[in-house]
Amino acid sequence: MVVLNKIYTKTGDHGETALGNGARVAKFATRVEAYGTSDELNSVVGVARLHAEGDLDAALNRIQNDLFDLGADLCLPDMDKDGEREYPPLRMSGAQTARLESEIDAMNARLEALRSFILPGGSALSAHLHHCRTVARRAERLTVELATVESINSDAVRYLNRLSDWFFVAARIANDEGRADVLWVPGANR
Repeated sequence: MVVLNKIYTKTGDHGETALGNGARVAKFATRVEAYGTSDELNSVVGVARLHAEGDLDAALNRIQNDLFDLGADLCLPDMDKDGEREYPPLRMSGAQTARLESEIDAMNARLEALRSFILPGGSALSAHLHHCRTVARRAERLTVELATVESINSDAVRYLNRLSDWFFVAARIANDEGRADVLWVPGANR
């Protein structure tokens, strides 16, 4: 368990931060950008939860916990050396992505097929879920970029890819199961 007695350490005052293995890197390093964006996403999900109830709120709570798992995974480099650690590191698993897929399928079964692109908006919850979707996509792009230069857990990328889909479908659910979706009208303002 984590114990935080002191919140500030002053160790980052010169533009560096510590990774999960203690290595010091620039605060703008791609790995830091990736897990920092997953933290940002977690905060955005917290705002969305202000408008959620019932099963959707419970699902968002699970996602927030998953996002902490993701941050723990991404902040710890050296995927190839996981077996040499004194304790097993927390890594994203395929089961977390499979759960998202199952939830997407269940929500999508309640929706009419899309016949137009939709604009982010509608209800407050839907608008916040679309914001979550776009931050999830950015976290995914940064994680994929990280994977081009360092070894990472491929389940992290799969999870983020599916998560943005989850937010899209959940945003439609939040718009009266798609009936209140705001449809894109191509060229409407020409």
